[in-house]
Amino acid sequence: MDFQNLIVEVENKIAVVTLNRPQALNALNKDLLSELSTFFSTAQDNEEIRVVILTGSGEKSFVAGADIKEFSDFNGAQGQELAAQGQTTVFDKIENFTKPVIAAINGFALGGGLELAMAAHFRIASKNAKLGLPEVTLGLIPGYGGTQRLPKLIGKGRAMQAIMTAEMFSADRAYEIGLVNEVVDQADLIARAKEIAARITQNSSMAIARAITAVNAFDKEQGFAIEIESFGNLFDQEDFKEGTAAFIEKRKPNFK
Repeated sequence: MDFQNLIVEVENKIAVVTLNRPQALNALNKDLLSELSTFFSTAQDNEEIRVVILTGSGEKSFVAGADIKEFSDFNGAQGQELAAQGQTTVFDKIENFTKPVIAAINGFALGGGLELAMAAHFRIASKNAKLGLPEVTLGLIPGYGGTQRLPKLIGKGRAMQAIMTAEMFSADRAYEIGLVNEVVDQADLIARAKEIAARITQNSSMAIARAITAVNAFDKEQGFAIEIESFGNLFDQEDFKEGTAAFIEKRKPNFK
């Protein structure tokens, strides 16, 4: 995969995808979003990739936000198209990706950057991370799913306050309110993400894919039904037979 704005490194079934626009603090522009969409479409059927780690180049920024210059003169219809296309081709695609996506947040994760991190299945932050949704300072609201995903992670009241005030969370505060799972030293960020990813690769990829679907539906009326259906369907799969056999035989499973 040849990209201009992404660096992709695959090793031991783990893809580290680095957003690489350091001159713009890795801000999301049309080209970067297009390359992200292409990567996830390609990675879906790539058997060499079992887990994806998203991070930003340098030590200052995961993603500092969207590239405002690209849409500063848009009208209402163009703004709707921008949000709809971005959500469909990138943010929703990441959230519903059947392989785990870990956001390794190094530095600023603001606006579209935080929305990108929230679309991942969970988040790890470096101690220097700063997270927030400052869109109201531009006369906007979050347009890449931020108004929907933030309340699910930190609660409706906190999300309302964060969006209305445009406040920026420190890494420690983000951990306290459940926005990130862990906070580590900058130097240890990718190593810790890889450690978690390596543990994930030892488990059934099919079961994990079904878990992603079920957990994503937890706040929907059909969430329990999807969980029950997925749970039952897994009983027919070879991974279930191997996993239970390994447990009974007191050995590590060899998932295919």
